[in-house]
Amino acid sequence: MTAPIFEITKAATFDAAHYITEGPEHRPYTNLHGHSFRVEATVRGPAQPVGWVADLADLDAALKAVAGELDHGLLNQKPGLERPTLEHICVYFAERLKPTFPGLSRIVVSRPTIGESCALSV
Repeated sequence: MTAPIFEITKAATFDAAHYITEGPEHRPYTNLHGHSFRVEATVRGPAQPVGWVADLADLDAALKAVAGELDHGLLNQKPGLERPTLEHICVYFAERLKPTFPGLSRIVVSRPTIGESCALSV
């Protein structure tokens, strides 16, 4: 039998402002506004000799550290987020987490209060 493959997921939240200037004129997202965001990071792989895919506490701390970089800030001012779409925010998290968690397989960024989300398969 092959080793089972598991997925573990942690979530974090942050609040941030942004605006998007590209796109059709007179859209509300061209004005400065804010959202409450939720981000989930999933690590996939076989259980390591210690019995887990990755230490959930380490994943939690790393995810919250990246969310903390963005919390209560203007996303447009962060390098890589000059156009802060959900897609770009997913990539932002993936680029920061992948070096520490090589089994990172998915990032989901959502704005729960307005029912929007984006998923990135890494």
